Amino acid sequence: MIATIQIDGLPATPEDLAHQALVNYGAYTSFRVEDGATRGLDLHLARLEQAAVELFGESPGEAEFLRFMALAVAGREACWLRVSLFSPDIGHRDPTYVGRPKVMTVVSPPPPPLASSVRVTAVPYEREAPHLKHLATFGLIRARRAACAAGFDDALFVGGAGQVTEGTLWNIGFVQGDRIVWPQAPMLAGVTQALITRGLLQVGLTSETRPVRLDEIGAFDGAFLCNSATPVCPITAIDNTTFANDPAMLAKVEAAWAAQPAQLIAGRSDDEGVSRLGR
Repeated sequence: MIATIQIDGLPATPEDLAHQALVNYGAYTSFRVEDGATRGLDLHLARLEQAAVELFGESPGEAEFLRFMALAVAGREACWLRVSLFSPDIGHRDPTYVGRPKVMTVVSPPPPPLASSVRVTAVPYEREAPHLKHLATFGLIRARRAACAAGFDDALFVGGAGQVTEGTLWNIGFVQGDRIVWPQAPMLAGVTQALITRGLLQVGLTSETRPVRLDEIGAFDGAFLCNSATPVCPITAIDNTTFANDPAMLAKVEAAWAAQPAQLIAGRSDDEGVSRLGR
């Protein structure tokens, strides 16, 4: 399957794609779809709604997002869906437009998980407007390239006060006994992170969100990364700090994610509760 691109439910035009290539102002979310459903649909919708209002001043609305998503994935058993927001009326010379953004959907084959385990290096970096999943990816790609060149698999971002924030494409969780500790810092609130948190009590675990300093990570029993393509992947080392990572514990964390039901994109009844909550 090659990528299929639509703009507001219609085939993408060269003009729209040219604007996307030249102006990286916008935001997106992306996730795996199976049989017309995905876990955390409510969170993805809330992410798009928040970004649309903050970046453009207006949102197409939940019903339109769902309509364009349904058109994009219709007839496909499994695929990867990226939903992006942009406006051809916003550019480098005139950024003043306020109004409804266009919605671009890109359907492609589902990607494999990032890895089965990773070694990462900590780098001082904070994404611009870190609470948004925006299109400005230069810094994170540069950090991944530098990490790989240094012999690591990826990079972990650390703020100016030495606080752990997030990875390049993922959130990080730490294991402490039967508790998952999420860093509290300026970062993107990941959908997979939220789904895991929702299901932890179902598998006998708890969680807390608090500041985590880089100099205290050696006190944790384990660490893992998570994003929409990779529900749980053990982090075996952060620079010189290694983690044993009990496989049974990480299996429970993944079970917490798997326990969350998939939500239908099309044909959802009004009482299914797509909420305004919300990698």
